Order: sequence, then structure tokens, then C-alpha cells
Amino acid sequence: MADVVLQTRNLTKDFTKRRGISSPGRFFEKRTVTAVKDVNLSVERGEIFGLLGPNGAGKTTLTKMLCTLLLPSSGSATVNGFDLVRQQSKVKSSIALISSEERSFYWRLSGLQNLSFFAALYGLSAEQARRRIPEVLEIVGMTEAAGRRFQEYSTGMKQRMGLARGLLADPDIFFMDEPTKGLDPVATLQLHEFIASRLVNEGKTVILATHHLVEAEQVCDRVAIMSGGRLRACGRVRELAGDTSLSDYFISLVEEEQVQS
Repeated sequence: MADVVLQTRNLTKDFTKRRGISSPGRFFEKRTVTAVKDVNLSVERGEIFGLLGPNGAGKTTLTKMLCTLLLPSSGSATVNGFDLVRQQSKVKSSIALISSEERSFYWRLSGLQNLSFFAALYGLSAEQARRRIPEVLEIVGMTEAAGRRFQEYSTGMKQRMGLARGLLADPDIFFMDEPTKGLDPVATLQLHEFIASRLVNEGKTVILATHHLVEAEQVCDRVAIMSGGRLRACGRVRELAGDTSLSDYFISLVEEEQVQS
């Protein structure tokens, strides 16, 4: 029987917003926007599982919920066997989130100083940090640049530092939200190879949110197709691409990629 490490049941997230200046006569009225609606999915240990969809499909909101950064409005989920709401601390200790929108590093500190700070934050002892930090720097190829200030790093180097930070506590599950955004083709290929050769070979599970159809096909074992906050289909990209009911969806993804490129 497959080892399921992530499962959601009707997971939903609503946001309540004021109507704003676009409706001055109804400024104080509130409206509810549903970002994620009744998502049911299951991910097995060791999988590279993709959340595929255009911008605004709900991928980031779903990822933030699964990482305990947002509380669900309804529904439930388990991550690595822990309840998403009742066992948040245990969920956090078994995951790492790597995002293209990286703002948590201290830009005036060196890469090494940043990792030392996060190691302490994750509860690693000074001795554990002395052993682990050089290991993760070597894994992501940042040993020689570790002494430089974070603000001097290229986009690709910042992404690798995000990976290094995620590796510090040796989590079981990696969530990656548009991790190749802003990377050049060489850095993108290196990241894909790292995911396949390092993380998965070590038994890690990767949930990769992307709007790139080619990336999902090349990297992911399976994908969940998202649109308008809902899950439309789940399976292998090549299998789903043959579904005529999804033709318009795949065409829109290709067109979006062409516009952004």
C-alpha cells in the first residue's frame, strides 16, 4: 500500500474584503472571495507532485495553507501524518517552503551568517549547525560564495540559498512555489536535476507549484490541474493532455508562457 504523506479533504480558503474605492457608496460593505474551493488530493512519499495552473489559479494559497501560513476556512488536511490545524508545530518541523518571492533573508548579512541564524531558529545546537551548514552549502554549490553578502547574490544564487535553508533541518517534504521564476535556463536545469537526483533519491517528497507546462511535464510524476481555485484533474501531464475536455486549458497555459517569455 502506498505511503501517503499529504492528503486534503474539501480544503477551502475564503478571504473577506471590503469593496474599496471602486465602489465608494458601498465602501464599508464586505464581500467574500474564495481563493481555494473543496480541494481533494493525495500525495505519496517520494513523489514530485505538481500544482499546475495559470497565475491566480490558487496554487500559492493552497501551498500556504499546507505550510500552515494560512488557516483553512473549512475542510481538513494531514501533512506527514499530522493534522494541519491541530498539530501545526509538527507539520512545520517536517516541511520546508522554498519560494521565488524570497524576503526572509537578511540582505546585509553573508550567506553563512544567514544560515547560522536560521539554524538557531530551527533549534539546531551550535555543534549541529557547525556540521550541517557546510554540508548544505556544498550540496547547493554555494561554499565559495558563502562569505559574500546576500544582497550581492544573483537570483539563481538566492534560490540556491533558499534551498540550503530548507535543507538545514532535513525535512521530509519540500514545498516549492514557482522556484524557477527569474532563473536562467542553466540555473533552472540545475534546480531540476537537484530535485530529481538529490531530494527524491533521499526519499524526500516535493510539491512543486508552477504555471510552466513544460516544467511540470519534465519534472513531475503527477500534477493537479488548478483553475479558479478548484482542482480540475489529477494525473500525469501526458495523460491529461490527451483529455479533450482540458484542451482549452492547456492552450491557455501555452499562450501565457509565450506572453511571459
